Amino acid sequence: MKTLVLGATDNPARYAYKAVQALRQHGHAVVPVGIRKGEVAGLPIHLDRPAVPDLDTVTLYVGPQNQPDWYDYVLGLKPRRILFNPGTENPEFEQMAQAAGIATEEACTLVLLATGQY
Repeated sequence: MKTLVLGATDNPARYAYKAVQALRQHGHAVVPVGIRKGEVAGLPIHLDRPAVPDLDTVTLYVGPQNQPDWYDYVLGLKPRRILFNPGTENPEFEQMAQAAGIATEEACTLVLLATGQY
């Protein structure tokens, strides 16, 4: 499964960093997208908004106040689902995604991976 991590960072103390590492360790293809140049788990962080064919999941590490800038991009990727990690919950964005036929889930990527539910 291919996952886009929105809010990716090269800061090892951040959950977005840990998520990219854990996704890679579990064998998932990962596309890290962020706002600062860097690298995580051997992957460059994309500063642009790359096209990502066959995308399964977008996992959010961007707070709801900063998500509107990303709505069109994320919805345009047409992922199967969007994961709203703790602190990223956004009823407006969830409704927009569901209206576009995209499943939404308020869940922690790290917990889903650790419990085999990803």
